[in-house]
Formats: sequence, structure tokens, C-alpha cells
Amino acid sequence: MAETDPFRVLRNLTRIATQISNLSAFKPVIKTQCCDLSRRIRFLTPLFLELQDDVVSSRAVPFDALASLEDALFKVKELLQFATRGSQVFMILEREQVKHKFIDVAVRFEHAISKISFDELDVSEEIKEQVALVTTQFRRAKEQFDPPGLQLYEHLLSVCNQSYDVNTETAELRLICEKLQFLNVDDIKQDSLALQKMVVDRGGHSQKSMWDVALLVLKKVQDFLVMESGNNIVLPSEDFSGHTDELCVKLCPQSLVIPDEFRCSISLELMKDPVIICTGQTYERSCIKKWLEAGHGTCPKTQQILSSPVLIPNHALYGLISSWCEANGVEPPKRFGNLWLCKTTSDGSSELIDLDILVSKLSSSDIEDRRGAAGELRLLAKQNGQNRMLIAEAGAIPHLVDLLYAPDAGTQEHAVTALLNLSIYVDNKERIMASEAVPGILHVLENGSMEARENAAATFFSLSGVDENRVAIGASGAIQALVTLFCEGSQRGKVDAAKALFNLCLSQGNKGRAVKAGIVPTLIEMLTEPDGEMRDEALAIMAVVVSHPDGKAAIGSMNAVSTLVELISNGSPRNKENATSVLVLLCNGDPLHLSIVSSLGVISPLLDLAENGSERGKRKASQLLELIGNHCEYTGKTVN
Repeated sequence: MAETDPFRVLRNLTRIATQISNLSAFKPVIKTQCCDLSRRIRFLTPLFLELQDDVVSSRAVPFDALASLEDALFKVKELLQFATRGSQVFMILEREQVKHKFIDVAVRFEHAISKISFDELDVSEEIKEQVALVTTQFRRAKEQFDPPGLQLYEHLLSVCNQSYDVNTETAELRLICEKLQFLNVDDIKQDSLALQKMVVDRGGHSQKSMWDVALLVLKKVQDFLVMESGNNIVLPSEDFSGHTDELCVKLCPQSLVIPDEFRCSISLELMKDPVIICTGQTYERSCIKKWLEAGHGTCPKTQQILSSPVLIPNHALYGLISSWCEANGVEPPKRFGNLWLCKTTSDGSSELIDLDILVSKLSSSDIEDRRGAAGELRLLAKQNGQNRMLIAEAGAIPHLVDLLYAPDAGTQEHAVTALLNLSIYVDNKERIMASEAVPGILHVLENGSMEARENAAATFFSLSGVDENRVAIGASGAIQALVTLFCEGSQRGKVDAAKALFNLCLSQGNKGRAVKAGIVPTLIEMLTEPDGEMRDEALAIMAVVVSHPDGKAAIGSMNAVSTLVELISNGSPRNKENATSVLVLLCNGDPLHLSIVSSLGVISPLLDLAENGSERGKRKASQLLELIGNHCEYTGKTVN
């Protein structure tokens, strides 16, 4: 093998990874899976770049590992290109084949990465963490991958099997159009041509049955779009035996299939400013206002008598309509007036809050306005998911992040707690991280009041529920501050810090940071405290940290074996599992600890756990019993 081969392959890896990152126009039916796969490749790119720049490290990587990675990347590029150019109808009808393609690349990457010993590479901890994260995600994708479009698959077969009457299949055809974003006949033509090319590439006749089903579905969808738009069209020929003739389609003007729930039942047009009336029905604001101004006192749809003329903005529906418009290349509706939230008061009544005015007060020059607005948003974000979504859409998050540095303790506490409540809504986690909130939350964790520090720790716990965020939070210095709160905080502060530390320590690099921050002595101390208030949390963290070499060494030096054995004998079911898990890693390859464990009468409780514990408990107990048995057989000692 030529000496320059590793560098050639590394250059190829970087080039292909860059090409993959530039692919984005994935077909809707498979977009989520493709974006996930593309993101994993982006996380690997820094590794390729660092190896390319580091001669010593690059030579430490087996060439067959690099070649396997190159092969896997080619497969990914090929798969993602297929996802940008292929027929969506084919992807659904051949969903199991598509599933196997995704699983195949996951297996290839997992196999290639397993050939690399990262302990021998002089690369940064952050890159090692990213690679470990990607490996975990590939393993999870391999085990849990869902083929695209199960519901659509059933609808396609239903449409195909029904008699050819577009009028009886409107609901299913509309759903197919919406999910696949077939907006006009040109979209049908493009999918038909893509399907035709794929069939030719795959040998034609071998897939004739699938080809026939796909064409029948596309013809019905085409007829449906024509019926919806009222335009005439020349239908394609049904003679496809040559597999090379282009479909003859006369394009109609752009026509969108607007979901019924987005139409006003008065005007039948797409709603731009949907409002709810007292009967719970939603209408376009201008239409229902004209209805009311004309002297009508009933609901147009239900004919119920109206008890109130109040119109409440339907923010949730407005958001759905805006997303649909953006996805379909239509200018989103412009909101009339400000965003309003409905607040439940202490006496159970409702009060409308002007959200735009409230958010604007966050940047007021008046400290009382800032504190009051942050406190109000804190309470509103606690109430429900819709509030959390709308507060974020109103642009509150960057202003709340700025207030994390406020000199006023009350404002700071309100701001961090509002972010905590907002982070419960999954999409807001990304918004908070994108607003560079981590340094501000860390500032509160280190310098705020005890309640603010507690809520800062809880915010880190919430944000660390996303794998990618753990690396960024750990690299910020948050581990040391969380360990300090875990050691010195209030009872609630200790619990919040423990939850955040446990999540963060699922990332390998953060385990080492926690050990360096001095967490191990506190963990040991908490195991032996008479009240045992933090015993569960301490053992759970210890069971994670011990898998790091520094964690194993630190725990091993603290003479904790007898305490762990006592917990296996007399602890709660959860404590028995975690204590056993710690001892498995502590004793593996350590004759001294094995001798101590063997002499402390642990066999009986381990046998009980192996028989009656949870699946994890049984597995850990069996592993420890095997280690002890092998040790005693080797040394000739008897077991207590």
C-alpha cells in the first residue's frame, strides 16, 4: 500500500463529507431520516480534518478503518442523492428496501469506527465525544429505524385497489398530496419521470408490478389535482413497455391543495388571521366581523346563539398555516395586530395578555418593567405548551438570555426560570442553545441566589436531554459549577444538580470533567449519610462515572467496596442494581478489589438479584458473580 494512501483517503473523506453536507433538498417523505443522517456525517467531519492535519494520529488509524469509512461515506452520498432525486411513490411502495439502505449505512459506520482505538489518537476530547455520540446514534438508528410513510403506504394501496373514481377517494388523495407536497401536475410529471428512470436503472421488467401500481396512483393523484384546480390536461399514454418515452403532460397553472381545516368556512379561502368565537369555531377575522356587523347573532357553522362577540386569535392554527405556506412556497400570512395569550387568573377567570407588548418590556430601560415582564413570562410559560411556543415565536428568548446578566437578583431569577419553563417545549431547546444561553445560565449557576442557581441547574438538565447539547454544556465549564451546587447547595439544589450531572455524564468527556471537579468524595460521603437523602442520585452518578478510567481510579482509591456490598445486601432495588454495576467495573481486571468483594459475603445477595432483579439487575449480578468465580478459581480461594 503506498505511503500516501491514508492521506488520500482522508482527503476523500473530507471532500465527500462536505458534498454530503451540501445536500438538502430531500423529498418530504424521507426528509427527517435524511437530515438525521446528514447531521451525523457533519459531526464526523472535524475528525477527518484533524487527522488530515496530524501526521502522527493519522498513521495510528488502521488503513482498513479509513477505507471502510470511505466506503460507508460513498454509500451515504449515494443514498442521500437518491433521496433528492428519486420518486416519492417508489420510496413508499419499496419502503422496506429503503429501510435496509439506511440500516446498511449505519452498520457500515458502526463497523468502521469500531476499528479505531481513540485512546491512541491525539485528538481533542470534544471530537472523541462527538464520535462516541455519532456511534451511539448509528447504533440506535440501526435498531429503531422506522421505514418511511407507513400510513401513506396503506393509503396508496387503498387508492390503487379502489374502483377508479376520483370523487370517492378525495380524502385519501388529498392526504397523499399534502404529505408528498404534490401541489400541481408538474410535480406529478417530475415524480413519474423519476420513477421511470429508476425502473430503467433497475432492469425494467423485474419491477413491473410496482411500476404499474405507482403509475395508477400517480394518474389518480393527477386527476384529483385537475379536478381541484378546474384545469384540463392531456393524460399520459398507458403504453410504458419501452420505459424510455417521456410522459406527455400539459402543465396547468400553479394550484395548491389547501387543507380543509385551513379554509374559512364562510369564504372557503385560506385563512390569514384565524380567530375563535365563543362557540369554539374558527373563522377568518374579516369574514366573521362582516357576519356580526350584518346583525347575525349566531355561529355560521353551528347556528348556536353567540353569548359573546369577543374574537380570540387562534395562534396554534396560525402557526400551522404559516408552516404549510413556507413548505409550499407560498408567502406566509401576515398577522393582523399583536399576539395575545389567554392567562388564567387566581380566581379562575381568563385575561387576555398582549404578548408583543410584554416582550418589548424585557428590553425597557426601567428595571421594574424588565423584572415584571420576566416574571409574567415565567408564569405564562409554566401554564401550557401553546404559551411556550408562542412566547418563543414572539422573540422573547434572546431578551431573556440578556437578562441572565442583570444585576438585579429578582430579574435574573425570573429570566432563568422563564427559560427553564420554555425549554420544556422541545423546539425551544434548540432556540435557547442557538441564542448562546449557556454562558448566561452558567453565570446564574455560579453567582445567582440559591433559587436562581437551582433553576439554572434544572435548565441545564432540561437542555441536556438532547444528545448534542451535552458536549457544548460540558465544554462551557458548567460541570464544575454543578458539582459545587451538588456538594454545597440546598436539598433541592443538590437534586437539580444531580439530575443535570447524570445527563451530562452520559457523554464520556464530561465524566472526566466531573471527576476533576471533585465529585467522587462527595458521592462516597452521600452513600453513607444516615438520612440517605441523596443516596439514589449519588449511586446513579457513580454508576456512570466509574466507566471512565479517571472515575474508576478515584472510586477505587476511596475504600468504597464494603459500602457498595452493604447496599447490594440491604439497599433499595435501584440501589442494588447501581451498586452492583459499579462493582462490576471496579473489579474487572483488579484482583485486589475482587479479593475484597469475595470476602464480604456478597454471593447470597447477588444470587437473589440475579434471580429476582430487573433485567439490568440480573445482567449485572451475573457479570459480577462470573468475575468472582473466575478469580476464586484462579487463586484457589473459597467464596463467602
